[in-house]
Amino acid sequence: MAPVLADDEAVAAFARDGVVCLRSVLDEEQVAAAARAIDAVLARPGPLAQVASAADDPGAFTEDFCRWREIGQIEELARYSRVPAAAAALMATPQVRFYHDHVLVKEGGTRQRTPWHQDQPYYNVDGRGVSAWIPVDPVPADGGLELVAGSHRGPWLMPRTFLRKEARWFPEGSLAELPDIDADPAAFDIRRFALEPGDAIFFDFLTVHGAPGFPHPGRRRILSLRYLSAGARHAPRAWRTSPPFEGLAAELAAGVAMDHPLFPVVWPA
Repeated sequence: MAPVLADDEAVAAFARDGVVCLRSVLDEEQVAAAARAIDAVLARPGPLAQVASAADDPGAFTEDFCRWREIGQIEELARYSRVPAAAAALMATPQVRFYHDHVLVKEGGTRQRTPWHQDQPYYNVDGRGVSAWIPVDPVPADGGLELVAGSHRGPWLMPRTFLRKEARWFPEGSLAELPDIDADPAAFDIRRFALEPGDAIFFDFLTVHGAPGFPHPGRRRILSLRYLSAGARHAPRAWRTSPPFEGLAAELAAGVAMDHPLFPVVWPA
């Protein structure tokens, strides 16, 4: 497939806003492969799988991470679809490494909101990265990702656990707190997109984002593929990152490039 998705307008919008929606990034066959991969993840949860919704929720919000080495369709899409080329163009980087995959599924009727957060503070990297949030089901704008344009310029904001709001990562008081976006949403430039299967929302690791529940029939199945720029560096933390990469600190020193089999170079292919 020709790697021509992120044109100059999209690149400029991403630099300005930290988020852009690209249509039909995956073709019909690739969407079907992504759907099979997600269903395989749900059928055989990995050690990082979790249900991120309460027991009394009429739906369910299920997540799993880092399955690409077991599930061939995820590796194929992460390496050889048009996604890494688009990530390279948007980040304006000469090289892209695959960071990890993240499967997110909200069943119809799920009430659980994904709280506002940035991804970067949960990670073991410093430097630029981008996520591609790709549905395999139609997603109405009121059931999908919500992103605060411009928030990728910083600062880093305190990461907390989604259900209990605990500061398990950075110590209390060490980072600024998230603003109360829901108290005054009109004060923020919030982007929402109605999506068809194979569309993708690309957003910077520092872009503040969240998502409502899914008050619709059917499911909202998402494959998120995450990539690192050439400038990304290993940043071991004193705590367990999300996702964790157990033992990596013994193999990669702090401050070095993420040159490890867990993070293969996927662009240039």
